[in-house]
Amino acid sequence: MSFTNKDGLAIALKMVETIQRNKVWLSEIDGAAGDGDHGINMSKGFTFAQNKIEPAMNMSEAFLIISQVLMEEIGGSMGPLYGIWFRGLSRGSAGHAVIDAPVLHAMFSGALADLQTLTTAMPGDKTLLDALVPATQTLNDALAAGEHCATSLLKMKQAAEKGFNDTRQMYPRVGRASRVGERSVGHPDAGAGSCMLLLSAFADEAVLLINKEANDATAD
Repeated sequence: MSFTNKDGLAIALKMVETIQRNKVWLSEIDGAAGDGDHGINMSKGFTFAQNKIEPAMNMSEAFLIISQVLMEEIGGSMGPLYGIWFRGLSRGSAGHAVIDAPVLHAMFSGALADLQTLTTAMPGDKTLLDALVPATQTLNDALAAGEHCATSLLKMKQAAEKGFNDTRQMYPRVGRASRVGERSVGHPDAGAGSCMLLLSAFADEAVLLINKEANDATAD
């Protein structure tokens, strides 16, 4: 169960489109504990990247473009964090024509490890890590258990959604939300929200590609 790196360009574009479509929602969430600009800034960065992504690129190349734009052209803390995460996804898949279970493991494990070099935040601190860490662990566990890539990715998506929802009752310990303390309790974290959206978009589009690949193979 796999898909090609070339076809995976659709995943990168889906992630971009998902952030653009949800920019108002993300900014509304951010307004409860931050500056209310998370969705706007994220959408701006992903739109800049979209304008640099070319149809001949593969997924790895598109992720590298997104990484470079987020790290170089978007301010605040989220640009570097997501920038290094996308760089990890690109590095873990670069040079692979086919994206299968070992490549997915390398991509997401490496990307998380890279991101954690930039932050002291831990799960429970009410940050994007509350969605990313359990989602990555769930994916890796499912793949290690021999589950199909599609099933593993959907489990990753579910874990990300749960992680995001769990941030509603967390007390923020790091980041801008920590400045408002108790006032953020009852509201979800915007970073966890954008992380959930990105992971969900990856999973949904990848599953479509995997199923198409399987159907094409059966037809042959």
